[in-house]
Amino acid sequence: MDIAHRRIGQPASEYKTREYNWAGNLGYRQERLERPTGVDALREIVAAASSVRALGSRHSFNDIADTTGTLVSLEHLPADISVDGAGRTVSVGAATRYGELAAELQRQGFALGNLASLPHISVAGAVATATHGSGNGNGNLATAVAAIEFVTASGDLRTARRGEDPDFEGMVVNLGALGIMTRLTLDVEPSFPVRQDAYTDLPWARVLDRFEEVTGAAYSVSLFTDWAGDTVSQAWLKSRTSADDGAPAAEAFFGGTRAEEPLHPVPGMSPVNCTQQLGVPGPWSDRLAHFRLAFTPSSGAELQSEYLVGSEHALAAIDAVRSLAPKLAPLLQISEIRTMAADRLWLSGNYGRSGIGLHFTWKPLQAEVEAFLPELESSLAPFAARPHWGKLFTGQAGPLERLYPRLEDFRALAGAWDPQGKFRNGFLERTVFAPAASPAS
Repeated sequence: MDIAHRRIGQPASEYKTREYNWAGNLGYRQERLERPTGVDALREIVAAASSVRALGSRHSFNDIADTTGTLVSLEHLPADISVDGAGRTVSVGAATRYGELAAELQRQGFALGNLASLPHISVAGAVATATHGSGNGNGNLATAVAAIEFVTASGDLRTARRGEDPDFEGMVVNLGALGIMTRLTLDVEPSFPVRQDAYTDLPWARVLDRFEEVTGAAYSVSLFTDWAGDTVSQAWLKSRTSADDGAPAAEAFFGGTRAEEPLHPVPGMSPVNCTQQLGVPGPWSDRLAHFRLAFTPSSGAELQSEYLVGSEHALAAIDAVRSLAPKLAPLLQISEIRTMAADRLWLSGNYGRSGIGLHFTWKPLQAEVEAFLPELESSLAPFAARPHWGKLFTGQAGPLERLYPRLEDFRALAGAWDPQGKFRNGFLERTVFAPAASPAS
């Protein structure tokens, strides 16, 4: 299957548009690209369109946002960040980047429970695809959603609220299939300081033997590896702390050695664009993400895949990937292992189960990565691995139906919200709405 429409290196003249995703591996195919400056203008655009999709911060690596009809960028809609301190929520424009939201919340003395590795992604895009940070007790970013405002297929404005709409848990991780999100209300809490400490060269044997202790050693833990050799190359620990906690971290961590200078997850890359390390306490807004908003994390010359596995299969899934190291190594920049808490969002990778995310940052070798993904996915299939909706994977609706118990319910929900299929595209038809194949006789 051709996962993307434009492989890196293909001439732009082959496509109708010069609009690409952040990584440059996909060219959007829209007939029209609209950039409304207000919700009323957006409503008119959606009502008049026969096919329409929303374009977020373009950090998806597949065609989830693509359409041959009308593509709508929300980048010019106002952020209009409004904090309800008494209710412990914040209302924010859908296209607002998490880094911008975090800075404003910190200014007002509030915090989100977690952030993804990149603060550059939009709130709506992250929520719609169940994007996550890390932490045994932390749900993905979508679990913070208390309300969503949508522009529906008819151009109407509709708000869904947690505790009021019986299908709310199906509306949050929505893949853009219900409408275009214009505002979201998120849970917040009082601001808290965080320190970030890093360790290098943790023996795999120690990590696997005490895996829950390793991942539970801080509020958020990330393990970076190239899968080769006997050690995990880096462990990043983000700990909730006090503002005056500047004491040195322990010299060793499960056999790893405390880093004495800042690190970048990818070997050989400068850490200048990474958030503050070396145990220096600071606001959550400047520590929970891996990278600083003011910097582009890299040139964008990369591809990404990720698969989420239940906690009970974590060690077996890690072993399965380690066995593929000789084939992985030529394609890989770095991998990251993170943990997430269970939730009840229908299309979340953590629906009904806590687990780990096995993240792969590939070199920009689209054809080679596409050729390898079936083998990787086959090795993870025994563990019911769910792919991240915004990254490269080869899954079809039939197999995915076995991974998401509420997928049929989501189809019905999307059919009720969008009976004419205005928000559907090739990605959704391939992954969500295509009928499952009949069993072989």
